[in-house]
Amino acid sequence: MANHKILYICQEITPYLPETEESTLCRSLMQAMQERGNEIRTFMPRYGSINERRNQLHEVIRLSGMNLIIDDNDHQLIIKVASIQSARIQVYFIDNDDYFSRKAVLADENGTAFEDNDERMVFFARGVLETVKKLRWTPTVVHCHGWFSAIAPIYLRKMFDSDPIFRDVKIVVSLYDDAFEGELRQTLRQSLENEGMADENIAIIDNPSYENLYRYVMKYVDGIVIGSANVKESLIEEIRLSGKPVLEYCDKESENVYENYDKFYDEL
Repeated sequence: MANHKILYICQEITPYLPETEESTLCRSLMQAMQERGNEIRTFMPRYGSINERRNQLHEVIRLSGMNLIIDDNDHQLIIKVASIQSARIQVYFIDNDDYFSRKAVLADENGTAFEDNDERMVFFARGVLETVKKLRWTPTVVHCHGWFSAIAPIYLRKMFDSDPIFRDVKIVVSLYDDAFEGELRQTLRQSLENEGMADENIAIIDNPSYENLYRYVMKYVDGIVIGSANVKESLIEEIRLSGKPVLEYCDKESENVYENYDKFYDEL
């Protein structure tokens, strides 16, 4: 198998967030890929619920300080890092006081999704890609986990497509049982158009539901992973019809699960 340079863009990773199917898979996958000789970089949001002292997060001054403009407003990009000592893995965190200081993840204590989740996910995606550019590290595979990371493929294909860092990258997206209710704000399309990312597919997110977000994103990826046994059936059908390479769901306790990921990256 070829060795890859894999950029993992994750919505959640344990131990920084509670254990879920998604957070535990991200944690074990990045360790397994590193142990197989792949070079990895991993990013997640620095949600306000993450205890920085207990998890020993610290700011990376040389990477912080850039301002990203989201809908005509400047937002400072702060980069933090922590290590999972048992796996000898570093995790980079995208932080910003406007978007990630609240003591929650994607919804308030009543389970109501934050109204600005669309802006938060745009900031996260752009923050990751700008930071990787600053690191001058050229991934061969970008693998996005969870809907909060799902807008990154659009940026890679539309805004960063001519950048030497990302020009030849293969993009993978994993779908989980993490659907949100309702829709994101309808201003998401306008935000992306303002960044020069309008094309024939953007009308899909005129109604930015979970399903439509992935219908849109699937147009720009090279491979799709079914990361959960409970992915919405309507999306499963569309994945099958997309013509894209698909890695079928495989329980993370099964014997060949990580070997299957490695082979999947090879075949893209």
